[in-house]
Amino acid sequence: MRFSHLQCGRYRFPVDAAARPLVMGILNVTPDSFSDGGRYATLDASLSHAEEMIEAGVDIIDIGGESSRPGAAPVSLQQELDRVMPLIFALRDCGKALSIDTYKPEMMREAIAAGADMINDINGFRAEGALQAVQDVDCALCVMHMQGEPQTMQAHPEYTDVVAEVREFLFGRTSQMQQVGIAPQRLCIDPGFGFGKTLEHNAKLLKNIDALQNDLGFPVLAGLSRKSTIGALTGRPVEQRMAGSLAGALAAVMHGARIVRVHDVAETVDALKVWQALA
Repeated sequence: MRFSHLQCGRYRFPVDAAARPLVMGILNVTPDSFSDGGRYATLDASLSHAEEMIEAGVDIIDIGGESSRPGAAPVSLQQELDRVMPLIFALRDCGKALSIDTYKPEMMREAIAAGADMINDINGFRAEGALQAVQDVDCALCVMHMQGEPQTMQAHPEYTDVVAEVREFLFGRTSQMQQVGIAPQRLCIDPGFGFGKTLEHNAKLLKNIDALQNDLGFPVLAGLSRKSTIGALTGRPVEQRMAGSLAGALAAVMHGARIVRVHDVAETVDALKVWQALA
């Protein structure tokens, strides 16, 4: 690891090997999320869920206004703004870092101006204007790898060497971001589990988290919660994948992940406490 902390807007998180893993809680305000679509689509329901995560010990709340599940259709900028901005305004003084899950530069600008501490971009900040939108601020930036796009990414994912190709992509993106003046302490990387990957691809990436982290010098964020990999390994439908997701989060941390992105915050926080105490 090259850096000991992640600069996340108003927050500065330790991310070295001695630090406890950070828990990022998922707050989807979309009607079509693969796991909890529609459950938190209203402001009251979203705020109630955020309060539960805060009480459970979440470190970062990741707000998403557009589903990125396989086959998901894109939404307009205005739809995303209408879903996400009221939550940022309501939660920006909650005492926890706020992350916005978006690939749209205009959404990034509005979210940062409203108080977001992190931008989590499944597109790796490749959209025109994305780097300019995040260049001169201090929010954290999560750079994710995705093969293809959400509508088609799981049709036929193919790699010659998935670890090498993901590493090359993340190296290229983080290098370009630093070249335009973005401080390396603001960056974390996400291999993109389930985003254009088979079960075998995901397993190889998981086992190489520490190598990716050490090679590139940035903390890894791992998001396995309730995904098809968990379903394939357990045979469980999405609503019955909590136990498998907890195991996935612990495996990711065991292999070096510094941040885990999860649906079940309270259970993950407890599992990590016990694992760290007894490991």
